[in-house]
Amino acid sequence: MRYLFQLLLILILFISTSPKTSAQVGWAKSYDEAAVVTAERHASEIGRQILEQGGNAVDAAVAVQFALSVTLPRAGNIGGGGFMVLHMADGTTRALDFREQAPSGATNDMFIRNGEYQPDMSRRSILASGVPGVVDGMVRATERYGRLPLEAVIAPAIKLAREGYRLSWTQANDLYTHAESFKRDRSSLHYFTKSSGTPYHEGDLFVQEDLAETLERIARFGRSGFYSGQTAEMIIREMQQHGGRITYRDLRNYKSKWRDPVRAQFREYELNIMPPPSSGSIAIAQILQMIENYDLEQVGFNSPDYIHLLTEAMRRAFADRAHFLGDPDFVDIPSERLLSRSYNKERMKSYDPNSASDSDEIGHGTIPGFQYSESSETTHFSIVDKDGNAVAVTTTLNGSFGNKFSVDGAGFLLNNEMDDFTAEPGEPNMFGLIQGKANAIEPGKRMLSSMSPTIVTQDGKLRMVLGAAGGPRIITATLQNFLNMAIFGMNAQQAVNAPRFHHQWLPDQLSYEPFGITVDSKRLIERKGHQLATMDNIGRSHVIFVDEEGKRHGAADPRGDGNVAGY
Repeated sequence: MRYLFQLLLILILFISTSPKTSAQVGWAKSYDEAAVVTAERHASEIGRQILEQGGNAVDAAVAVQFALSVTLPRAGNIGGGGFMVLHMADGTTRALDFREQAPSGATNDMFIRNGEYQPDMSRRSILASGVPGVVDGMVRATERYGRLPLEAVIAPAIKLAREGYRLSWTQANDLYTHAESFKRDRSSLHYFTKSSGTPYHEGDLFVQEDLAETLERIARFGRSGFYSGQTAEMIIREMQQHGGRITYRDLRNYKSKWRDPVRAQFREYELNIMPPPSSGSIAIAQILQMIENYDLEQVGFNSPDYIHLLTEAMRRAFADRAHFLGDPDFVDIPSERLLSRSYNKERMKSYDPNSASDSDEIGHGTIPGFQYSESSETTHFSIVDKDGNAVAVTTTLNGSFGNKFSVDGAGFLLNNEMDDFTAEPGEPNMFGLIQGKANAIEPGKRMLSSMSPTIVTQDGKLRMVLGAAGGPRIITATLQNFLNMAIFGMNAQQAVNAPRFHHQWLPDQLSYEPFGITVDSKRLIERKGHQLATMDNIGRSHVIFVDEEGKRHGAADPRGDGNVAGY
């Protein structure tokens, strides 16, 4: 009922606000100099404080990431991984890949028993954990682009963990909902329920002393405070106790990687999107090329024809995702061909404006000579500082609270990212995605992701900082937020509030948010042959739009507890 109420409110806000109105309604706030939009109030305020203390957008992003490890344990983390796209005021645009890696002892059949795929093992066991990348990524970003020392940007998170904070209704509900699953692990039961084993409630003081000590070691010793020494010993002890495969060598050898963003041109906009192993970049770029020759303004926002067109483009892009994409350090991805207009024009030749395609018949595209060279729960935040530096970050544990295993003595949860690999071709992961051999498990390999942090410029000027949480729905939510602003003239909050829809090739189902499609539109869409299904929410987005005067308009998604701060 809570989600239905929120989405009804979204629709009311969307209908009642003119597209030309300044972004000053609902969850939106506008600032002259700097804006921070995150999934949680304390994290947004900490980001703002770092900016006011002289830090830049990168410093604020690192501070926010560590703060979220304290206040958003279901997704904000130091036990998982993610991606960062940054655009500096001097025009530099980079992408940092701190995605988890498969342990050196991982095998492509590690989740197969007696010839059968075991989904519980890839989602809920200690084997589901990849080597965490968040700490290395945050340290590396600070060293290259930050202004403040690491100790300064972690200090607010340490204070928050040590002194505690009062749980909001949503935070308490998250812990309450998962209280039973925490019983599977003694450490998680200790950290995320009260001493008596009873669940937390709204208003309770939530203190995390062990996590504070772990963050203190990172502040003092940098990456060595996590990947070696006391914290590393705790991680390995957890692995040995429960049969995990991460070793000391895996931790020591982990390195995040700087990569070049995928650049997609759409009309006068240039989108800089996280490249593979993020699949969102190529998928979004393909969809934009597939629809660029259509008069979208004339077709109309969320009209039956608009939904049909985007759905068919999504269907084709997700089919290609499943077949061609994986870790670029292991798979020779045919990116140039996938991003060519001729290829995507060819992919849409079978498009029928009056009839839905059959996903089983569509399949992936054909690229001559291509062959393999084999050797959810997320959170997104957007930041723009007073100098025009911008950062988009998406991180994850995969499932909510990861695999529910906590590192005893260290106070943080482990991820279940190994489920993002292809455990067995043709078998869906927890998000229903069918994956191919290019994403098969191999030691040291990064698993494919849908996280799509994006920074958009127009004629060289910063315009949008985009991204979302929500598994494969991240891709379609980020795409629709961009189109809402770029094509339909919505302000940031309207773009985020607007109802969304989603198709990911398989299952062959067009999902839409309650109240997102009118009864008449639904009837017309079904006549085209689409199988419709409601979904509570399609992504949770945190967006910043920079207008012609340089004003920063931040918009938090009312589908969650997002918060906007700035000055």
